[in-house]
Amino acid sequence: MSTSPASLRMVEVSGAEALWLLEGSALGRLVYIQRDLTVVRPGRHLWEYGRLVVRTPAPAAAVPATATYHVDEVRAATGTGWSVTVAGPVDVIVDADEAAHYQRTLAGWSHGPHDTLLRLHPKTVSGFRLARAET
Repeated sequence: MSTSPASLRMVEVSGAEALWLLEGSALGRLVYIQRDLTVVRPGRHLWEYGRLVVRTPAPAAAVPATATYHVDEVRAATGTGWSVTVAGPVDVIVDADEAAHYQRTLAGWSHGPHDTLLRLHPKTVSGFRLARAET
C-alpha cells in the first residue's frame, strides 16, 4: 500500500512521548563533529536513570564533550513512523565494572579501541511522528 506525500503529515510529540519512543528502541546513530566534519556512527542504547547509555564503534578520544543521538523507525511502505533526537553533554564510561556491565547488556559491532561506551546527559529531547493526514 502506497501513501502519497500529500496525504502525510509530521506531528511534533511531547518530550515524554519522545523518551517513551526512545526507550522502546535499541538502535540509533551517534552524531558529532570531528575536525569540521560530521561523523555518524551506529549505536545501541538504553535509557537509564534519566541518561542515555550508548555503545558505539567510535574511538573514545574522538567523541567530543557534547553530541547528538538520533533514533527513528520509518515504515517505507507507508511513510509513517517516528523520529527522536537527543542532544547534550557526553562522558565516556571508564569504570571497569560499569563498562563490563554495559558490554554484557549492549551488543557491540567491534571490540578494542573503537568500542566505546558513553553516557549522554540530555539537554534537549525532540521528536515527531510521521502520520497519515486525516481527511
